[in-house]
Amino acid sequence: MVIFDCNGVLVDSEPIANAVLAEAFAEAGVALTAEALAREFHGRRLSDICSTVQAASKREFPRDFASMVAEVMLERLRSELRAVPHAAHALRWIRGPKAVASSSSVERIRLSLEATGLLGFFDEGRLFSADRVSKGKPAPDLFALAAKELKADPAACIVVEDSVAGVAAAHAAGMKAIGFVGSSRAEGNLLRDLEGAGARTVIADLRALQGAIIALRGW
Repeated sequence: MVIFDCNGVLVDSEPIANAVLAEAFAEAGVALTAEALAREFHGRRLSDICSTVQAASKREFPRDFASMVAEVMLERLRSELRAVPHAAHALRWIRGPKAVASSSSVERIRLSLEATGLLGFFDEGRLFSADRVSKGKPAPDLFALAAKELKADPAACIVVEDSVAGVAAAHAAGMKAIGFVGSSRAEGNLLRDLEGAGARTVIADLRALQGAIIALRGW
């Protein structure tokens, strides 16, 4: 089974999400740029980001802060989101079982895939949100949940991830990870960082995913 992260792998949502989050933190009195958020919290759950920033800043955010930010993100994503180049090509090639395991809410995952025309590539029950586990990435809980519910051997699963947290989570879950550095927010050191977190190989174009999967399955 091939398990995809959503944000930054299938859809180019990170610049939008980080811009919304930076604006929300600014309104709450915390100065964090979108670039800083991408660097420090890439691949993490929104609730974890908000609680970490609140604790570090020693500010009291509204109780529903994270949910309010999520609503604004959904509106922006609905109108602005685009698929990562060649995502449909990659998904069309994979004939076997595939799933999505993302730090986003299931509502955001579904909206993102639907808005970009990718939802139809995934069967019902194959969208997994970190809201369902106690610990988000880099903990292995989310990938372990996906494998358990889909009755898949973790050692036979391949994960496609663009974040250090996601690659570390896949590695901890006993799965092989392919790193992806082809999204618009990918930084110069990302390839090195993904390899350091345990990625077996790193690609910059989803058209190369077929060859990477074939090579890993041959190991």
